[in-house]
Amino acid sequence: MNLNDTKYRLLEFWSEFRKERSGLIGLAILITALLVVIFEPVIIPWKEANSKWRSIDYWQDNSPSAPPAWTNAFSKLKAPVTVKLEKGTKEETELDGGVRLVTYTFTYDYKADKAPLDLIFHTSGTGDIPFSVSIERPDGQVIDLAQRFEQGLNGQDIRISADNDGREASFAFIKQIESETAIEQFSGKSLRSTDLLFNEARAGMSTEFKPLKGTYKLIAKAMILDPENFKIEDPYVVVTGSVSGILGTDDSKRDLFSGLIAGLKWALLIGFLTSAISVLIGVMYGIISAYFGGKVDSLMQFFYQIVNSMPVLPVLIVISAIFKPSIFMLIGVMVFFFWTGSVMTVRSMALQIKEETYIEAAKALGAKKSRIIFKHMVPILIPYSFASMALSVPSAIVYESSVSLLGLGDATIVTWGQILHDAMQGAAILKGVWWWVLPPGLLIAIMGMTFAFLGFSMDKILHPKLKTR
Repeated sequence: MNLNDTKYRLLEFWSEFRKERSGLIGLAILITALLVVIFEPVIIPWKEANSKWRSIDYWQDNSPSAPPAWTNAFSKLKAPVTVKLEKGTKEETELDGGVRLVTYTFTYDYKADKAPLDLIFHTSGTGDIPFSVSIERPDGQVIDLAQRFEQGLNGQDIRISADNDGREASFAFIKQIESETAIEQFSGKSLRSTDLLFNEARAGMSTEFKPLKGTYKLIAKAMILDPENFKIEDPYVVVTGSVSGILGTDDSKRDLFSGLIAGLKWALLIGFLTSAISVLIGVMYGIISAYFGGKVDSLMQFFYQIVNSMPVLPVLIVISAIFKPSIFMLIGVMVFFFWTGSVMTVRSMALQIKEETYIEAAKALGAKKSRIIFKHMVPILIPYSFASMALSVPSAIVYESSVSLLGLGDATIVTWGQILHDAMQGAAILKGVWWWVLPPGLLIAIMGMTFAFLGFSMDKILHPKLKTR
């Protein structure tokens, strides 16, 4: 088959395929999924979600079980959204003895009806550095939240939290405004520091929250004692809100949108790799069985019946429970069972092809059996296996998700099944955390539907008995 023949057949296939609406829908979804995988580093909000999905420190600034940010549109009282402030102003002042005072100022435009859960300053440092963090409210009041002297730094992350490190300063602020009776009542309450920092300064502020909307400034000052050896880098501020991201967070504070995007490539890899290998094995098995016939065919069909009659999911669960589960081990086990899917169809077609005149002519000319199989039979039968390949992809994705849902998946990667398993462990349905369950479940269903559409469309075009045009 030359290049022109290949081009002609592809154009002929496309002219038939584009008449199938379901196939075009499936193709559009698949292309979109591939583009998301390609541009994942740009799309994913949390860049290290793949490698740090189970790292507590990486997600510590988020709020647990936070609804998606767009749910604010359906709420009367608007909740603050979790944001990361990276663009701040920097000022350096040289003091006596070559000491430098570095001041970073970050502005936050507060418009919500509820207070943020926390206000966190981050930076990394080298050497011995004194720090101080303060907040300037829209009414002009400045509250010194925390002071800290970090010693022996070597690039470690420095984290100063308004809710934890600024509790004493917040209590001192309310003492200037409230009466002693109110202070005594306040001391027994578990209010957050931010409930006071973002509250109007008035009598009764400890019992009723009235948002002081406007521009807040978080001011961080660091004293560089030895500019040649001591330094600070990458300062930023995280405002932890009650709602977060496109799909919210789980109870471990992980961003679910990042997890779903990270899991897409594994869903496609599991589906494509499992189906491609299993269909290729099935096609070759069916051709060899049909071509040799006799005892070889009987023996191969006996083995086929044994494998085909074994239940896939129970065996997959048992193997994952006994051995250390990895994604490639799961793929290997699924391939062992999935190759039977295309055997009988290929075998029946190969039985017809081997009786064709050109096959008999090849035998008469002394062609080897391997040449007849790979040169004359495989090129004809491979196109008919594409439909089987597309139809087996959903099964591979669902089986992996089922195993991961039981907690037996590969814990080193992020998959949709593992997200559902964590949701089940965290009683997400009972807690009403629907955004933890619904999106991964829908994605599994949509991905299965995508390849089902493609498979059914190709089956109509490529399978002679189903071809109607």
